[in-house]
Amino acid sequence: MYKIVKKQTLNQAVELMEIHAPYVARKCEPGQFIIIRVDEDGERVPLTIADYDREKETVTIIYQVVGYTTELLSKKAEGDYVQDFVGPLGQPAPLHKCDRVIGVAGGVGAAPLYPQLRKLAKMGVPVDVIIGGKSAEFVILKELFEEFCDNVYIATDDGSLGTKGFVTTVLEDQIKAGVKYDEVIAIGPLIMMKNVVKITKEYDIPTMVSLNPIMIDGTGMCGGCRVNIGGETKFACVDGPDFDGFKVDFDECMQRQGMFREEEHECRIGRGM
Repeated sequence: MYKIVKKQTLNQAVELMEIHAPYVARKCEPGQFIIIRVDEDGERVPLTIADYDREKETVTIIYQVVGYTTELLSKKAEGDYVQDFVGPLGQPAPLHKCDRVIGVAGGVGAAPLYPQLRKLAKMGVPVDVIIGGKSAEFVILKELFEEFCDNVYIATDDGSLGTKGFVTTVLEDQIKAGVKYDEVIAIGPLIMMKNVVKITKEYDIPTMVSLNPIMIDGTGMCGGCRVNIGGETKFACVDGPDFDGFKVDFDECMQRQGMFREEEHECRIGRGM
């Protein structure tokens, strides 16, 4: 059993939990994920590691309350326990020294982006970030990014904070203004990452994306997270989740992501949504 040592509500749909998980905390790196089970009868849910503290032996996860299991998790309080917390799984993000990197986060994509940019900053790489959300309420981790990012840009759909519009607009504005980036790291909805790559391809800026399709076992055995990378079949859970965005077949990824839309709809109905 794994103890919840901290719980925080980030907005009406997103929560943060810090879990005491000594083995995972000792071994994990930015880009990796865990699989959590709330109770012994629960389903396996993959969540990207948002932070970790090796001294406290804790791992932080950030999740959106969208289905049956995340609602069960949301009902847990500080001091409660979860059944399983397995990891670290997947490959660490391929971070390396360069002159400047910009991260682009859509919604809860800010959570897995945070440890990657923080590690780059600790390596001496200047980093900027663009955080997107439906409105100001849905822009998360802004203050934490400000601790080490040279520039924090915000884009909201309704214009309640930062630029009104998409993160891609802010990204292209910076590039056109002459800011030189050696790499872009984009994490968020598939359509957002696809559109980021459209821009960065035009300017020939290497781009890494994080693919979080449906995962079941997290070890590559079930095949549920197959992705097409440069014409080769890869498994997001063991080969990723971070891949060269120029090689990702986003259309196939989005098609696979929609395979269980009806089941997701039924789950939402069960929650009164």
